[in-house]
Amino acid sequence: MLALILCACTPEKTELTDAELMEKAKELAHKYIMVDGHVDLPYRMQVGGFTLRRGALDVSVRTDGGNFDFPRTKEGGLDAPFMSIYIPARYQRTGGAAELADSLISMTERLTQKWPDKFAMAYSPDDVERNFSKGLISLPMGMENGAPVENDIAKVEHFFKRGVRYITLTHGRDNKICDSSYDTTRTHGGLSDYGKQVVSEMNRLGIMVDISHVSDDTFWQVMDLAKAPAIASHSSARKFTPGFERNMNDDMIKKLGEEDGVIMINFGSSFLDSAYRARKSKYDEHVINWLADNELTRDDPKARSYLKEYTKNNDPWANVATVADHIDHVVAITGGTDNVGFGSDFDGVGDSLPTGLKDVSQYPNLIFELLKRGYTEEDIAKICYKNVFRVWRAVEKVAANS
Repeated sequence: MLALILCACTPEKTELTDAELMEKAKELAHKYIMVDGHVDLPYRMQVGGFTLRRGALDVSVRTDGGNFDFPRTKEGGLDAPFMSIYIPARYQRTGGAAELADSLISMTERLTQKWPDKFAMAYSPDDVERNFSKGLISLPMGMENGAPVENDIAKVEHFFKRGVRYITLTHGRDNKICDSSYDTTRTHGGLSDYGKQVVSEMNRLGIMVDISHVSDDTFWQVMDLAKAPAIASHSSARKFTPGFERNMNDDMIKKLGEEDGVIMINFGSSFLDSAYRARKSKYDEHVINWLADNELTRDDPKARSYLKEYTKNNDPWANVATVADHIDHVVAITGGTDNVGFGSDFDGVGDSLPTGLKDVSQYPNLIFELLKRGYTEEDIAKICYKNVFRVWRAVEKVAANS
């Protein structure tokens, strides 16, 4: 089916050299708004010790660590990274989830207050478009784990007013809303009765329902209940990772497409390739043993030289082509390019990012790969932003008519 879907590709596929295609990829990355469904910068700041009492991580300049900062964002053409308001599952046990969420939101807002010439908040597609016209990076927000709203339905509206525009219903453990793909307890058999109220309230207010992290039963119940399309803000195709329920199977991808939703592909290697962990384990074992045998640290010039060459010949990570394979698969399952986007999980998946997609500066590498495979300029525009904007606007419309 994929060959049929992509048969309308432009003649550029055969007429342009790789160098020309890369220039075209860079051009398109900056021509169109680019949305990423999931970037974990707020929690990166939290882990780094930045709080309401201690400044803000200076991502206005190039940073040594992490995957996101303003210069690299501009290089890669990223315009609207959804800032993940991530709440670890332990807060479901200890309490304080809502307080942490409010703190992370405030830290995100501080970036726009401290560097208003670079960053701006965004609460709608219209906001993103206005910011894009001014050359500003939009910072829309999505809450990862519904724990902050699991004890009080009024909190859904509170976080909507604070700017949250999607909620990932749960994370690594079942919560009071629904079951998690990572938890085998199956507390509710999908959505709880309260969880059904949360989904309805999100539809009423205009918050996108994010089905990343939820159990399969939860997914199907959301599809039955929701009055607006849903997103998977940072998930990939289970076909390439059999048994990994965190990813979506073919039936789920097809249903999400039928309901006009979008799956935004996660860039983490463990989401992309089931063989990655074994390769990485073998790679790490060799590196540790070599360093020990030679009594060197990774920072030693000799070690850096050796590791560069060894990695080149024994690269354990997934690569840009693997990400494109997932996009191809979604296109084949859904019958077109209307239901797929980018959901990198930058700053969230650690040292598992694919070769060629190690930070936000490298999105053109993925666009280049898609162009090589025959995706048209309009296809690229859909994947970069039009698909998720369509869902976002549909959710806004349902809320307006509620």
